[in-house]
Amino acid sequence: METIVSSTDAYTEKVKQLASAFARTAAERDRLGDTPKAERDQLRASGLLKLIIPSQYGGMGAKWPEALWAVREIAKADSSLAHVFGYHHLQLATPHFYGTPAQRAHYYRETAEKNWFWGNAINPKDTRLIVSRDGDGYVLNGTKYFCSGAKDSDVLVVSAVSDGDRRPHLFVLPSNRTGIIFHDDWNGMGQRQTDSGSVSFHSVRVQPDEHLCQLGTNGSPFATLRTVLTQLIMTHIFVGIAEGALEEAKKYTHQTAHVRKGDVLEDPYILRHYGELWSRCHAAGQITNHAAEVFQWAWEQQFDLTDEQRGKAAVTVYAAKVTAIKVALHVTNRMFDVMGARAADEKYRFDRYWRNIRTFSLHDSIDVKLRELGAYFLNDTYPVSGFYS
Repeated sequence: METIVSSTDAYTEKVKQLASAFARTAAERDRLGDTPKAERDQLRASGLLKLIIPSQYGGMGAKWPEALWAVREIAKADSSLAHVFGYHHLQLATPHFYGTPAQRAHYYRETAEKNWFWGNAINPKDTRLIVSRDGDGYVLNGTKYFCSGAKDSDVLVVSAVSDGDRRPHLFVLPSNRTGIIFHDDWNGMGQRQTDSGSVSFHSVRVQPDEHLCQLGTNGSPFATLRTVLTQLIMTHIFVGIAEGALEEAKKYTHQTAHVRKGDVLEDPYILRHYGELWSRCHAAGQITNHAAEVFQWAWEQQFDLTDEQRGKAAVTVYAAKVTAIKVALHVTNRMFDVMGARAADEKYRFDRYWRNIRTFSLHDSIDVKLRELGAYFLNDTYPVSGFYS
């Protein structure tokens, strides 16, 4: 697949080396589940946690298409690690979207200096985490689920609601704050090493400068671009799953050609199926590359971004997401048609590609995005600019 980075970029070789190492153990780690502690530490040691941090704050200063290429390369090998790595960048960018200029600078500098790995407890549909005022600060009590990458993180982005006002507050907290407890209760059929289980908060104190904002009080179209970034990160992971599955099928076909009947590599039906699968992957990859470039343009507008510009970026990303999901589901299912019956042996765990895309694609309904795209095409209506859409 074509990429949007140069092989001379300083970090590309690091990404490829990590992806290669992750691929060698991906099947067994999928079997085991649990936290990929050693692999997360490899990501820390690589310096890639600083990828999107501007150079003036000590980071690598990469653009979003470059950072997302890295996420996709890792997703080809292991979509769980790509998930926590991609979401690290999303959480790290949250103070840029919703914080003050001082908060943005602080969290960029601190992350670059201390090599923080960011996680989240921000699931908007889970409103069990309650915030109350405590003098100038706050106190958190309750639970959040689907907290991907929270365990083994250094910093958490947290959302909580109050009893009297259901508009969520956003906070950034150190993960080792007293009263924060991580639970080993993630047991999804896919994305098995994302630690997407629950985190509980027991009288967790929050300082005033750890509060980013209360959602609904910031009407900036740029701030709500965060949700578009969420969808774009997912889209790159979906495409990475499809591309990784197809490469795995190709490798398997070559390795087993000598034990299968006939000349498998010249079989017209196998060639026909590979042609279809590759063309779909290629198309999904190209529309996703384009969406990343459109997002980068919107990002560069910063707080001058208009509602219309935000809307154009959103429909471009959502169209890519819908395409990527459909392609990944198709490829991870049909790959067995070209590999044959032996590929269904549990020792290969080739089914993990389908389980991963099926699990992750359910995190945000494709039907919602299709409805929004239909409204855009039929009625010239852009998706609603909000934190959750």
